[in-house]
Amino acid sequence: MQPQIGIKENFFPFLLLVLTNFFVGSMVGIERTVLPILGEKQFGLASTSAALSFIISFGFSKAIVNYFAGQISDRYGRKRVLIIGWIVGLFVPILIIFAHAWWVIVFANILLGINQGLTWSMTVNMKIDISKANQRGTAIGLNEFAGYSGVAVMAIVSGYIATSHTLRPEPFYLGIGIVIIGILLSLIVKDTGEHLKVQIQNNASNTQNINKLSSKEIFALTTWKDKNLSSISFSGLSTNLKDGMAWGLFPLYFTTVGLSMSQIGTVVALYPAAWGFFQLFTGVLSDKIGRKKLITYGMWTQAFALWFILFVNSFSLWMVGAIVLGLGTAMVYPTLQAAISDVAAPHWRASSMGVYRFWRDSGYAFGALLAGIIADLLGVRWAIGLVALLPFIAGIVSSLRMTETLKTK
Repeated sequence: MQPQIGIKENFFPFLLLVLTNFFVGSMVGIERTVLPILGEKQFGLASTSAALSFIISFGFSKAIVNYFAGQISDRYGRKRVLIIGWIVGLFVPILIIFAHAWWVIVFANILLGINQGLTWSMTVNMKIDISKANQRGTAIGLNEFAGYSGVAVMAIVSGYIATSHTLRPEPFYLGIGIVIIGILLSLIVKDTGEHLKVQIQNNASNTQNINKLSSKEIFALTTWKDKNLSSISFSGLSTNLKDGMAWGLFPLYFTTVGLSMSQIGTVVALYPAAWGFFQLFTGVLSDKIGRKKLITYGMWTQAFALWFILFVNSFSLWMVGAIVLGLGTAMVYPTLQAAISDVAAPHWRASSMGVYRFWRDSGYAFGALLAGIIADLLGVRWAIGLVALLPFIAGIVSSLRMTETLKTK
């Protein structure tokens, strides 16, 4: 019997994938509040660039794995790759707990990047496999909502545990439990290979041209040749470049203005919490009004939120800034991936998504690297302010180069 396509038709598998991605995001959330401060307090890293090296290693490893994840899953199946990603993730909290030097933390984050590249990519692709074309924004929005809710919840929890106990090892005991839950959920979830075959059959009219595309051609299309795909990739890179900076510098910045660990944990968590929450609505909205407007205005919202955070001087207003930053990110995050799915055909969609996610998540590394260098030279405030220029420019690029990708029928 041929499987049906649609979220309603595959409600339980879809819900299981949403829950799985909550725990995928939780792996990053554990580090979000604690690790930048851990570098200074326990390992004595005076240089901001050195302190942010764990984000650089995470960003590059995740970006590279993202590039190959789609191709690997097309060959070996989504579920198998998802489980492998969780097995790799098991080593991350264990290494951090027993790390005797900072390079061990950096290596652990290479493994975290591999874990995230495999697991998060698979939950996205599996949801797209079972969703109709006009449900992709909704599907990705729910996926990203779950993932960044996990980031936010664990950022708060790890900050609380660090305040109540120590920076290490207590917060990272959570990571071992999260991986075990993730493996169990991944064993239960069904593979979506048959659903993908149905989508390919439904798109059979384009088969002759699509099959001729090599990995090199897909990379070129997604990176610079296709105006829509390349604009999407630049917006994705700029978004996560900003996020790499925020991940590394927000805890350090809020320390300098006198916030306590629990207050820092609150502000740091509000940003991904808002990011996750608003994606419940922005993904659905993009299925109704289209992708371009949300991408353009979302990029500009991110830039202005960062500048707002720098120009206010109270805990309540910093919380407002974090929420607005999350809103701007939520406007673009599911929308960009839905737009990729609009343009790329089922035959090469996972590969194109992999190229997009390669550029998007390399932004983590470039953002941490750029932010660290500027912070060492000019200070943390300048680093935050200058990095905000990138999403602002990306908004201009998308407004001028992109056409609407959502097909009305």
